[in-house]
Amino acid sequence: QVQLVESGGGLVQAGGSLRLSCAASGSIFRLNSINNMGWYRQAPGKQRELVATITSGGFTTYVDSVKGRFTVSRDTAKNTVYLQMDSLKPEDTAVYYCKAMRGVYIYWGQGTQVTVSS
Repeated sequence: QVQLVESGGGLVQAGGSLRLSCAASGSIFRLNSINNMGWYRQAPGKQRELVATITSGGFTTYVDSVKGRFTVSRDTAKNTVYLQMDSLKPEDTAVYYCKAMRGVYIYWGQGTQVTVSS
């Protein structure tokens, strides 16, 4: 089993920044075999959507709405993935979830709330 714990959410004014962290824990074998990690978000009344992903090789993808504002990064030694969020907008308000993939296995964190006030 792999456990994911997010942190770093909170309340920020529009134009501000937040940095989310997602720390993975579990057996060394399972942690070393994680390939993709990523961030998703779910706003009230909306479906969960992809925000950004990063592979074990460092290849990144972003949803168009956050390109140029968000940066996903990964510290493999610490089994941690980060999401640096700059120039935040009220529409970025959502619960942000961390996701890890290990072969056919998918793991989710419990989520962290991000609220951007106008």
